[in-house]
Amino acid sequence: MLMRLVAAAAVVLASTLAAVAQAPSPEVLKDLAPTGKLRAAINFGNGVLAQKGPNGEARGVTPELAAALAKKLGVPVELVPLQAAGKAFEALSSGNVDIAFIAIEEKRAAQVDFSPPYVLIQGTYLVLKDSPLKDVGDVDKDGVRIGVGLASVYDLYLTRTLKHATLVRNTVGGAAAGIPPFREQHLDAAAGVREPLDAYAKEHADVRVMPGHFEEIRQAMGTQKGHAAGAAYVRAFIEEMKANGFVADALKRSGQTAPVAPKGG
Repeated sequence: MLMRLVAAAAVVLASTLAAVAQAPSPEVLKDLAPTGKLRAAINFGNGVLAQKGPNGEARGVTPELAAALAKKLGVPVELVPLQAAGKAFEALSSGNVDIAFIAIEEKRAAQVDFSPPYVLIQGTYLVLKDSPLKDVGDVDKDGVRIGVGLASVYDLYLTRTLKHATLVRNTVGGAAAGIPPFREQHLDAAAGVREPLDAYAKEHADVRVMPGHFEEIRQAMGTQKGHAAGAAYVRAFIEEMKANGFVADALKRSGQTAPVAPKGG
């Protein structure tokens, strides 16, 4: 029975990926490029996903995925630069962009349809070198204050899960946006994405990044809710880009070491 189910799932996946290779239907184009171009929100606040080149051009896995999707659709791509995932979510949910690269989060799912994740990153904490807080399990205590970027996926997650600690939000947002309030207000910790926190710690000897993580962040491509044909196309597209090595190569080209999400994961 199990083998039959596995075989059936493989057939469904193969059929879905084959559909992506074909020309997109009018319904897909209407959903993903209603203005005749693919408008993609690019979050420069998360350096794992996007970086600015020497002339300000967008580089990284998300600009490359956006360009690849536009090529498959046969339309131009317009990259819309933003500085925080919360801003990308707002742009997508309001219809100002057609796709956005944001983390899967249950609070966002009411307004966004998510692809499977394409890359996995960790949410963790940065603290002072001599802090008594040693790992993530030590942080949720009365009196502990944590800097965090407003409307980031870890802000949403920590808001839902913390029982005792207090969040201090930076309205600017971004993957390391918890650091400014941490420094300026002498907080106990800064929450953020491991890679930018690690980069900051390498340049500041008085801080350290915790070895554990409070959340595995599943980065995905999002489409506006209710665009079923476009969402299905994007789901298959992301699986194809993971399977053929495109995502891994794009991460490598941009100097990122975050792992590619597994198939279907």
